[in-house]
Amino acid sequence: MDDIKALEARITDAFDRIRYHIEMQPKAEEQSSLRAQLEEERLANAQLEERVKLLKERQDGRVADLEAQVAGHGAQMAALDGEMQRLRASNADLRDLVAQLRAVASDGAADPDLINQAMAAEIEALAAQRASEAAEVDAILTELKPLLQKEG
Repeated sequence: MDDIKALEARITDAFDRIRYHIEMQPKAEEQSSLRAQLEEERLANAQLEERVKLLKERQDGRVADLEAQVAGHGAQMAALDGEMQRLRASNADLRDLVAQLRAVASDGAADPDLINQAMAAEIEALAAQRASEAAEVDAILTELKPLLQKEG
């Protein structure tokens, strides 16, 4: 008799556990609702991933454009710096020759070679100044072209 009571208790416990698990499982309409929500979230996630991908591509494009602009500006600045160095050097040569001409003129003599050198130095200084100004104008035009193209 004790065995029957023990078996009956075990069967009752088993039925209770089965009933508990059945009650804990979502109903069919709850499952379909949960599946629909899951699909909505997957769709939203896919849309967000696509947006992130597009934003990253756009950002990478902008970064590449900016890097190209920086490289272009670097080349322009190097050219401008080279022209400025040339201008400084020719002006220094011109100052030296003018000082020599003054010294010769104060002695009352005229040195034709020194005058020719001074004229050549002055022509070089003018050419260097012209090249420096051209490099500046080129740098300004490079900056203005994109602005003018946007307006046009």
